[in-house]
Amino acid sequence: MTVRIATWNINSITARLPKFLEWLAAAEPDAVCLQELKCSTDAFPYDAVKELGYETAAHGTGRWNGVAIVSRIGLTDVARGLLEQPGYLADGAMIEEVEARAVAATCGPVRLWSVYVPNGREVGHPHYTYKLEWLAALRACVLADAAGERPFAVLGDFNVAPTDEDVWDPAVFEGSTHVTPAEREALASLRSAGLADVVPRPLKYDRPYTYWDYRQLAFPKNRGMRIDLVYGNKPFADAVSDSYVDREARKGKGTSDHAPVVVDLDL
Repeated sequence: MTVRIATWNINSITARLPKFLEWLAAAEPDAVCLQELKCSTDAFPYDAVKELGYETAAHGTGRWNGVAIVSRIGLTDVARGLLEQPGYLADGAMIEEVEARAVAATCGPVRLWSVYVPNGREVGHPHYTYKLEWLAALRACVLADAAGERPFAVLGDFNVAPTDEDVWDPAVFEGSTHVTPAEREALASLRSAGLADVVPRPLKYDRPYTYWDYRQLAFPKNRGMRIDLVYGNKPFADAVSDSYVDREARKGKGTSDHAPVVVDLDL
């Protein structure tokens, strides 16, 4: 059987709903991992997605995070949040908040995690430390599934470019988050749990960037980054028949600043 899996930082499911529904109907993925919902769990547009044959496991607080998995091949064993997930003491807050940044589900023959890794803000900021702690907690949480025989993958916006080849100009990002040795070491540690980087092909140009800033004509100039990643275990990676960045979904007005990454599996 062929199974199509995708991941997309939607950058507000409410604002992008028409685009998302149009893309669902055209791309026909079997399961999609979404990030940056910017809505609460209850506010997710379940009915609109259901009309296209998808059920949803959402996890959101209505703030700047939120994740979901939508699937038309089953949705069971849902888990919201990481085990021992660190919280973050937001600026001026009195309470450490555990943010809605991870959700897992079994979709037919595959087990998936949709993750939205903290941004980190800037090197030395408490949010940067929080980002590294969060990635360590993610690794600990996926160890068992990564070592299993069932196809398994962690997909989402990792807010880290794995190598210098994954940014349009390394000099521009020097000293900034997303490219530091510590962040890349955290990704390498995650892969060492038994996961492989499923690198997609670009539909245009020579590098499969997945994010382009809205400003300074970054998209038409292809000044992007590859920060939306698919990390699959051996049964998942061995089954990949194709993978691509759906650059077309990034075009036009009213879309996300990220493009979907699509993976086809031959199981």
